[in-house]
Amino acid sequence: MNESSTELLFLILFLLIILSGFFSSSETGMMSLNRYRLKHLTRSGHKGAQRASKLLDRTDQLIGVILIGNNFVNIFASSIATIIALRLWGDAGIAIATALLTIVILIFAEVTPKTLAALYPEKIAFPASFVLTPLLKLLYPLVWSVNLITNNLLRLLGIKQSNQDSDNLSREELRTLVNEAGALIPRKHQDMLVGILDLEKVTVNDIMVPRNEIVGIDIEDDFSDIITQIESSQHTRLPIYKNDINNIIGILHLRNLTRVLSQETPNKASLLQECREPYFVPESTPLHTQLMNFQKEKRRIGIVVDEYGDIMGIATMEDILEEIVGEFTTNFSANSADITPQDDGSYIIDGSATIRTINKTLSWNLPTSGPKTLNGLITEALESIPDTSVCLKIHKHQMEIRQIKDNVVKTVRIYPPGK
Repeated sequence: MNESSTELLFLILFLLIILSGFFSSSETGMMSLNRYRLKHLTRSGHKGAQRASKLLDRTDQLIGVILIGNNFVNIFASSIATIIALRLWGDAGIAIATALLTIVILIFAEVTPKTLAALYPEKIAFPASFVLTPLLKLLYPLVWSVNLITNNLLRLLGIKQSNQDSDNLSREELRTLVNEAGALIPRKHQDMLVGILDLEKVTVNDIMVPRNEIVGIDIEDDFSDIITQIESSQHTRLPIYKNDINNIIGILHLRNLTRVLSQETPNKASLLQECREPYFVPESTPLHTQLMNFQKEKRRIGIVVDEYGDIMGIATMEDILEEIVGEFTTNFSANSADITPQDDGSYIIDGSATIRTINKTLSWNLPTSGPKTLNGLITEALESIPDTSVCLKIHKHQMEIRQIKDNVVKTVRIYPPGK
């Protein structure tokens, strides 16, 4: 009778250790679930995911029922092990039982099941949810009492429980998530998603075509010269100004030119009739705002002005889209007239090239918080307009001014960092 009861105690102890492993793995598996994949599976009708999602909606209750079950099982197992040890070794068996049970629980009921649950959370958490859901209903009064005492204790310690959704990602966290997606998202798509997130950081004056590079039509020129200029233009939309670029009076879409030329006596007046009134954009407008403004106004080109109303440049829908999808050319570095690679690893760069273009093209990290062009960056570093060729170092880049004209740095030789 004594041997059979001892065997029964060993069997009960074995089952209790299995139950302890179940509660330990359930806790780790539930907490390790990918919440976004869980939401996807829940919406797809996965029963296990739906049960797990409901349990995770009240994390305090879930943890409460798991810990109540785990502690009850472990304490019960300790009592059974003590009884067995006393029968087998007498009073000395208490120390032996404590040591052996600690090792067994640590290996078989804690470390091993929790490691498996961390590696395969869905395979552990979803089946466990079928047990934890009815168990929570059964033990709800006890769980509610424990949580009530715990919450009041936390409140006394000055810890406030937030009801905000902890699953919400910040912009930086979302950027990290996209960058760490690996093969799940193609590299090109990752760049596009990050480009969308970065639109808020970039303003219109970061991507605009500067005023000195605006290709426009002076309405005061001879009509024949205007037509010749339009026919040789590489742009589909051209600003029309009167005498000075600051006096833009309209935007001409070249597809409307056929209506002008089809008239018996085409003239400037008929040309102006086909122009659309200019659309002005503040230079400090964030790109994500301007993108929506273009859509709202049904525009594709905007005249960028500063706080005084002076024209700074032109921004187009294509410029903003390039911030998302990248340059439309197949190899921008090879096609860019502003950046010419040299045999020694350096680059001859036009002074009017924007810092953002240089950084994107060459994967450099020149500062963009100040001047927008290379000429501006150099003159700011020198704190004067150079009157001769000089060498300087900016942000670990060796620079050699090669040409200066009209108080503007025209060309610069720049070496990559470490050259």
